[in-house]
Amino acid sequence: MPGLTLGDSLPNLEVETTHGKIKLHDYVNNSYTIIFSHPGDFTPVCTTELGMMAAYADKFAQRGVKLLGLSCDDVNSHNEWIKDIEAFNNGHKVTYPIAADPKKNIIKQLNMVDPDDTQSPSRALHIVGPDKKIKLSFLYPASTGRNMDEVVRALDSLLKASKHKIATPANWKPGEPVVIAPSVSNDEAKEMFPQGFDTADLPSKKEYLRFTVV
Repeated sequence: MPGLTLGDSLPNLEVETTHGKIKLHDYVNNSYTIIFSHPGDFTPVCTTELGMMAAYADKFAQRGVKLLGLSCDDVNSHNEWIKDIEAFNNGHKVTYPIAADPKKNIIKQLNMVDPDDTQSPSRALHIVGPDKKIKLSFLYPASTGRNMDEVVRALDSLLKASKHKIATPANWKPGEPVVIAPSVSNDEAKEMFPQGFDTADLPSKKEYLRFTVV
């Protein structure tokens, strides 16, 4: 799907939200930020998702990550909807802003349009870095709710990779070993990772699969 994708800069749009008008770059500032879109207010899957975002808000805050929701209805509708979200989700407060996009212009600029219905938003999520660039994107159809544990897991992977020359292997979870980037030589790895690393013994005898803990 054309438009905003990994590595692209987030456009500095001014948006109306439940917390007032904000400019996206000012909101992101020097933090990682999760921007997530929803097909509409007072819809079943979206209500569960925004509720889970509220329930996970502390997890994101502990990582210094901000949240910004987006739905194609106006702010008054959002404020009424929030009452349902909080009631359904055991009272977890929606403390993050929800942007309004009744004309459906913002979703097009943020590449959050449903490919099967270009007049509707998809269930999209961008993780934006402090440099205002897209670091990760999820794109789900309207019928499939997001897994917030996977959002947290992917975020933890990004945060680790931003600090060390590593990548996270399949099914990685925080606390488990990571792999050292192929661009790092063994001599460099010994300096970068004084805790040591284990190299997998592979039939090719190539020492490219190196595990360490950071």
